[in-house]
Amino acid sequence: MAIDGLITIPMSSRPQETIDTLETEARATNETGTAGVPRTLSRRGFIAASTGLAGSVVAGHAAADSLADVPPREPGADLSSHSERSKYVKIDRVPEAGPGMRNVDPDNAINAKTPHQKLVGNITPTDLHYERSHAGVPDIDPAQHRLLIHGMVQKPLVFSVDDLKAMPSVSRVVFIECTGNGWENWKKADPDLTVQHTHGLISTNEWTGVSLKFLIDLVGKERGSNWMLAEGGDGAGVDRSIPLTDEILSEAFVAYGQNGEPLRPAHGFPMRLIMPGFEGNLNIKWLRRLKFGDQPWMTRWETARYTQLLADGKARQFQLRMETNSVITQPSGMMEIRPGYNRITGFAWSGHGKIAKVEVSTDGTKSWKVAQLNYPVLPKAQTRFQIDWDWDGKPTKIVSRATDDKGNLQPDRASFIARNGTNALFHYSAQQTWSIDEAGRVRNVLA
Repeated sequence: MAIDGLITIPMSSRPQETIDTLETEARATNETGTAGVPRTLSRRGFIAASTGLAGSVVAGHAAADSLADVPPREPGADLSSHSERSKYVKIDRVPEAGPGMRNVDPDNAINAKTPHQKLVGNITPTDLHYERSHAGVPDIDPAQHRLLIHGMVQKPLVFSVDDLKAMPSVSRVVFIECTGNGWENWKKADPDLTVQHTHGLISTNEWTGVSLKFLIDLVGKERGSNWMLAEGGDGAGVDRSIPLTDEILSEAFVAYGQNGEPLRPAHGFPMRLIMPGFEGNLNIKWLRRLKFGDQPWMTRWETARYTQLLADGKARQFQLRMETNSVITQPSGMMEIRPGYNRITGFAWSGHGKIAKVEVSTDGTKSWKVAQLNYPVLPKAQTRFQIDWDWDGKPTKIVSRATDDKGNLQPDRASFIARNGTNALFHYSAQQTWSIDEAGRVRNVLA
């Protein structure tokens, strides 16, 4: 059971001397004020709060271990210029060349997917943030890089990276999601997929930079200018037309920082555009030009590439916002579980705003239970959810659905396909279903 964000442990199965020892240790800890331990912890409160499904499982493991089994203390390694992961932690992105083209040679890959099944919390580690590039990662000298802002403006200007860093900064935690996230399940469900394969093209970082509105005020955008062309400095020359809505004008910014450090090259060093809630390819990396005008430029990236083929054969353009979505990451594809207590956890997100509610079904959508959201719940950022589940060992299906603060509900697959058909490739946001057989094997299914 979770009490005030803590996982509690029932003590009924623990010997009295162990309880007394824990009480003594807890009292000593409170007296020293160790960070993260509530000062109000008491033996009575601890035992009273320590009943419930989750706690019984934790206690079972804890009672079986002994401090005598802990390895002795030894001198550690010397300090280094930067910290590495433990050698016991194996966590990597998966390269991909397109739907169904997984685990390819990196030379042929266009994507590298985030391993959500191995992550905790809400923030994606910088080196595991998903990557999508069209012509590789350019090697850009920040001292030579420039951002040109021109078009329908009163005063065209050119900015260096240092110019941007000297301006008032903003920092915001937001997700970036590739339009192809979820494309594996448009037409069929490969059972041998992990959540990294199905939903690995979304990541959440803290980005730091200069607001678009501040830059617009410097150049003096003309009244009739309601579109902006953003152009990158990569070999593919990716550029996109962006409508200057009130939402975009107030939220978009040019970033030079990522999780407290300069942008990584794969994510746009030395500067990129951040468009909270909008499709990933609008967040132009290696940004070098912003041009203002009174109509879209209709570049090849919004005609031949990022368009949506509908069921009637027509193509939808400028489908820019990422919809309300969620996915269970534990347990998920290719995992195995045992009967009894299991903790279900995952991510929810919405390009419209904050996640208001996540519901989880453990009986194939026959019934739903509201999950706990991990704070902080931020607008246009991934939010972790979790719920306790006692599996009876019978075959079943688990699925989540999210609702945002604008009332948008994540659709089931049947409703989603009825509206969008199966000709499309981008903006897949239907509920993700995982099947579990009698052996506890978790597999990807459509419904």
